[in-house]
Amino acid sequence: MPPKLRGKWALGITPRNLTWIIKDKLAICERPGGFGVNHRRVRRQEEIIWLRENDFACVISIIGAPHNLHNYDELNMPYKHRPLATYDDIDNWLRVFYSDIHEMLKTNSKVIVHAEEVSDRLVGLMGGYIRWSGLVDDTQQAVMLTERIGGRQLDPDSRELILRVHELR
Repeated sequence: MPPKLRGKWALGITPRNLTWIIKDKLAICERPGGFGVNHRRVRRQEEIIWLRENDFACVISIIGAPHNLHNYDELNMPYKHRPLATYDDIDNWLRVFYSDIHEMLKTNSKVIVHAEEVSDRLVGLMGGYIRWSGLVDDTQQAVMLTERIGGRQLDPDSRELILRVHELR
């Protein structure tokens, strides 16, 4: 049973680098609690509480290792573990990953995806979803929109994913 919190802690804290890909529907963030030497157990709990209290229906972790996934169970936060595939297997992984997100969003669920950090790869994956789902059909518009949302110019691999992902529909 999760600990009972009072006051401002009962609402948790916003995950670091939370970025809305589709406003109030699909977001990305850094791994709850941080990663590497910056990881803090208490912060992880507070961020998971924030996700739960802000009506996120599911957290999708694309981190390879299952570390700390039990915390979602302990704090009654639904999650899916979808470890990012290797380059050779990426197309099949993307089909399943994008279909999962699409099905959840069709039910008006709020979804958040996290990797260790908000990297070009994570932002590019979400740009790929924007294109794959048909929200933006034009390739260059999808890249520009993704870069604007992510606040950065994407690396060539992320741009390439956005350019070709429509072939996976």
